[in-house]
Amino acid sequence: MTTKEQGILTKESAKILTKKTINGAEALIKCLENFGVEYIWGLSGGAAIPIFDALVGSKIKLILTRHEQGATHMADGYARVTGKPGVVLVTSGPGATNTVTGILTAMMDSVPMIVLTGQTITSMLGKDAFQEADISGITMPVVKHSYLVKNTNDIPRIIKEAWHITQTGRPGPVLIDLPKDITSAPFSGESLDPEMDIPGYKKDTPSPHKADIVKMAKLFKGSKKPLLLVGHGAVLSCAGAAIKKLAEKLGAPVTNTLLGKGEFPETHPLSLGMLGMHGTAYANKALVNCDLILSIGSRWDDRINGNNNEFCVGAKKLHIDVDFSEINKIVKPDAWVLGNAKEVVEALVKLVQPLDTKEWLKELEYYKTQFPLKYSKTNGLTAQQVIDTCYKVTKGKAIVSTDVGQHQMWAAQFYLSDKGNYWLSSGGAGTMGYGFPAAIGAQFAAPKDLVVAIVGDGGFQMTAYELSTIFIHKLPVKILIIDNKYLGMVRQWQELFFDNRLSGVDLEGNPDFVKLAEAYSIKGFHMDKPENCEKVMKEAMAYKGPCLIHAEVIKEDNVFPMIPAGKSAFHMIIEKPTTKMEKPSGST
Repeated sequence: MTTKEQGILTKESAKILTKKTINGAEALIKCLENFGVEYIWGLSGGAAIPIFDALVGSKIKLILTRHEQGATHMADGYARVTGKPGVVLVTSGPGATNTVTGILTAMMDSVPMIVLTGQTITSMLGKDAFQEADISGITMPVVKHSYLVKNTNDIPRIIKEAWHITQTGRPGPVLIDLPKDITSAPFSGESLDPEMDIPGYKKDTPSPHKADIVKMAKLFKGSKKPLLLVGHGAVLSCAGAAIKKLAEKLGAPVTNTLLGKGEFPETHPLSLGMLGMHGTAYANKALVNCDLILSIGSRWDDRINGNNNEFCVGAKKLHIDVDFSEINKIVKPDAWVLGNAKEVVEALVKLVQPLDTKEWLKELEYYKTQFPLKYSKTNGLTAQQVIDTCYKVTKGKAIVSTDVGQHQMWAAQFYLSDKGNYWLSSGGAGTMGYGFPAAIGAQFAAPKDLVVAIVGDGGFQMTAYELSTIFIHKLPVKILIIDNKYLGMVRQWQELFFDNRLSGVDLEGNPDFVKLAEAYSIKGFHMDKPENCEKVMKEAMAYKGPCLIHAEVIKEDNVFPMIPAGKSAFHMIIEKPTTKMEKPSGST
């Protein structure tokens, strides 16, 4: 990212202070303007009124959402597509606490975000004032850093530091809590571009040590079954082109995590698609049989490594990551390099030599023919058919956001992505309700692109109120609801591991989603049969404005392949078992 793209203030803009006296809120907005902020998503309230007032006439466009959680997910979606921080503005108390889910989602997935919260006046802090909440304390575990502003003249420095912290190193959310008297008070600072004061923060991404890269390169020698694992860190560093060069030079197959989708094109012959709990069978077979695995910006999490003792047994394990805390946290690598993934891989490509992988690639092609992703068209409309049809109709060119659950896994399997920032999904937090508002943020980020939100009937209802937002702004987001009238993933677990004792998963009472869309003056489409799936999908995707596609699919279908929690890829289940399964250990 260039200096200009990072939004560093020019000398001219740094000196600009308006002729009239400005207050803290106006100074704050001017700082954000100077950083090139386009949008602020949020919901107003008493403690934040000075800041909302400062937005009147600003270059920044305020997007008024219907809920603070929706605002955070929109900022998140915008940030993932653009690589620039998303900015949220809410009031104090419940307004602030409503952002916690979105902040957690951004923190778990390393998304740059700045959350501005109004706060009660400083003299009332800690006295249980109306709508007071210790949002700094509440969010401390789920932010990269937080500020409680106590001096109006500190605002420019804090904004500059927050802007820097949120997007350097491993990105993450930064919260700034702004008491009303601080934003209302006159600003008398000398500059809108003061020096930062963050001595405990490593200001730049660590530069990789050449010796570490050389050591890693040497370990490739003699490998017959190499495997490259692409994680979200590769997406964040835009390492795709370098990874493609490395894979093609080595002749190495490539698999990706859920959040690594697209950074290495999933349509490439060397791609195995997603690995892990619901990854492709051939990706998981590669995981079991490889003799070397290089993780590029993946943290070896429990969705791909359910049992560390059985993970890539006998294989050399190599790790590239920008965050030192991830090194040795789960997997003890034979070699590791700390640094920006793109920079490291570009250096690594120059040092490695082509490998003899012909037999390895033949083996993996055999697995692809033996264990393809498939679905039936004779037993009713399936989620797989709907998503596969969406992929074919859009030719894989859409920006896709998902909610969490079965539809998310089917989307990861069947909607192949060739661009890392065209796939948005809540990976670490697994946040239901994320998909739809994230799509709204993505559409603001890329107004000319097709954006499709693939959501479940459960998750969509958690943030459905943002239908108002796409109507007001005429955003042509396509909402594809996979409606099986269940919390499907939990139901699947209850069926497989809890003797089909269904509890708390039946979504009886779902609305007529087409009528719900029409209530917001949004076009609705409906499908419930395999034979009308393609026709309806084409009509919906060709529709010029926002629309909702209600796909009623068969109720009881399961996602396969599947690796039970606490198990390794050795225990992958290719299809529905005929005998009772052992209750898994670990999380769901």
